[in-house]
Amino acid sequence: MDKGKQLTGPERDKLAGELKTAYESGASIRALAQDSGRSYGFVHRILSEAGTTLRGRGGDTRAPLPH
Repeated sequence: MDKGKQLTGPERDKLAGELKTAYESGASIRALAQDSGRSYGFVHRILSEAGTTLRGRGGDTRAPLPH
């Protein structure tokens, strides 16, 4: 894929599916952006358009242990 090339139609749908699958398998948006040569914003937007449920921001999101 050419970096920065505008994607439309089937090409965009294909990339959206690939990114969604990778994201749902645990890849971060930043990692997907770097691997695909796209910006963080582009990857975030295309995941949202694909109906992906986005995870919360990083860090340990488990509840703190009671004292």
